[in-house]
Amino acid sequence: MTPARRKAQRVRVQQSSHGLELIVDETFASFQSSGGLATRCVWDAIAAPVLALKASPAPRVLLLGYGGGSAARIVRALCPQASITGVELDPDVIKAARRHFDVQGLGVDLRQADARIFLEQAVRRCQKKPQSRYDLILEDVFIGRGDAVRKPEWIPAPGHEWARRCLGRGGILVSNTLDESTRVQAALRSAFRSVLSITVEDYDNRILVASDAPLSARGLREKLRAEPLIQESLEVLTFRTIQGVLAAGGGA
Repeated sequence: MTPARRKAQRVRVQQSSHGLELIVDETFASFQSSGGLATRCVWDAIAAPVLALKASPAPRVLLLGYGGGSAARIVRALCPQASITGVELDPDVIKAARRHFDVQGLGVDLRQADARIFLEQAVRRCQKKPQSRYDLILEDVFIGRGDAVRKPEWIPAPGHEWARRCLGRGGILVSNTLDESTRVQAALRSAFRSVLSITVEDYDNRILVASDAPLSARGLREKLRAEPLIQESLEVLTFRTIQGVLAAGGGA
């Protein structure tokens, strides 16, 4: 196999019976359902916390590890006025996202950048201009290939501390985790007042949701139940309150 052929196969888009799939280094990186908005996959869980935002009808959203934009698509549908910035390091992934997953139609400001460098620079920018802080940061950054995929060494520290410093009042940080979930959860518990977890049926991922604002699993679950565009994902999602001040009507 030629080097060009190997490179071409690193990132591929394929149509399945359920929808459009993006595969990166033998990892399921994005999915767009042919049957509606809900993916019934991890991206529903990653994007769902946008429903818990209270401060602004036009939130500023940062997505680290954009992939094909599955989470961005859901955020855009649930919050049409959101300002969404996506950060993706791999130029081949960006090319696939633009060609097959309608980046322009989603109105996403997609940047080719290293998420660590972008976030470190964002801390300085937010210190100088507090109005540039984000309401929601979705961290979906992984390195490696296939079953060896993992978080980079800068997550959770110092990456999640940088993210916390980039959040506005009541802002939410979401982290998609695998084997490192215990370590990431411990770091988030020490840094934020509220921490939730979301798991997805038939997936090993644990999505952690953290904020200094009151959050509860029950509260987020009920917001999802009330949203027709994505409520079907409740069949595969399990919510749990890890710690924190409960929101009104909250509970485990």
